Amino acid sequence: MLEFADVHVRRGTNFLLSGLSLEVSEGQHWVVLGPNGAGKTTFLELAAGRMHPTSGRVDILGERLGRVDVFELRPRIGYTSSALAARIPGSEKVTDIILTAAYGVLGRWREEYDELDLDRARDLLSAFAVERFADRPFGSLSEGERKRVQIARSLMTDPELLLLDEPASGLDLGGREELLQALGEILDGKYAPTTVMVTHHVEEIPTGVTHALLLKDGAAVAAGEIDSTLTSENLSTTFGTDVTLGHEGGRYHARARG
Repeated sequence: MLEFADVHVRRGTNFLLSGLSLEVSEGQHWVVLGPNGAGKTTFLELAAGRMHPTSGRVDILGERLGRVDVFELRPRIGYTSSALAARIPGSEKVTDIILTAAYGVLGRWREEYDELDLDRARDLLSAFAVERFADRPFGSLSEGERKRVQIARSLMTDPELLLLDEPASGLDLGGREELLQALGEILDGKYAPTTVMVTHHVEEIPTGVTHALLLKDGAAVAAGEIDSTLTSENLSTTFGTDVTLGHEGGRYHARARG
């Protein structure tokens, strides 16, 4: 589904990613953790086909980045990020935000949608408990409501690969838990897309995540199955502080030792 082979991304004299190699297989659900500046968003932009590496190889859904028309590839990928959300017109109706994902565009124009498209959009709005906002403008929603709409949009095309950039950031406790519960139900489903989710916090990892990548200064500290990769020792190295990791009911929590 996704393969990085000795990938470097350089901007000027700085390396945003340095020698990253990773394979994500079908049916796996990854979380990518690391401090600010670790290269998490750069990793996700590459995985979404929205950036090219300075060197190394990136294969997405069996296609080589640089040799494939990314506009044909992107409809197979569900993607949500703060940068993408910032481009959504505040006046855009929530239902139209979901629908336009079918064409990989933002903003309703002259596209035509059939009843199946409308049914799919309604089902997704219901799944994320935002169906009552179907006719509301995006700009009138709370941050938590916007997050749920964005994830619903990312699932509109029934993607093979789902990429989520800090989906729970900026949410209060109630909003975060509602969102993570919905994500956990999706990941636990039989037909869930292969998923890669970026976050700063282990508390924002939903149930159903199977693998973890820990990044620091653009390089991998550890990568693999979550039970063996997400450890107190690896987290301490990644974030540069001594932490203790706890795990209960399929969810994680961490605190500084002291």
